[in-house]
Amino acid sequence: MKETTPVSQETKIRRTVLLGVGLLSLFSFLKIGFLAKKKNIIACAPPEEIKTMKFLTQDGQLVEVDVSKVKHLQEKASNKEMQDWIKR
Repeated sequence: MKETTPVSQETKIRRTVLLGVGLLSLFSFLKIGFLAKKKNIIACAPPEEIKTMKFLTQDGQLVEVDVSKVKHLQEKASNKEMQDWIKR
């Protein structure tokens, strides 16, 4: 068998520093490798379609209103109610 010689403190410190530098450089190479493989991502998403309903205001103008802002009623207005409601 071979006899082992004691390793000096200076050699241990040198090996530790070299190991640390090697690990840091390996980490940076891996990070650059992952960053180089960027996926194609669309910069802006298509706009969301906002559902609207058309309503007639009391003064006779036609306006579009977001569906989420409207309470849905089951009954429709009659022609007589519409004629009485519109201001001229």
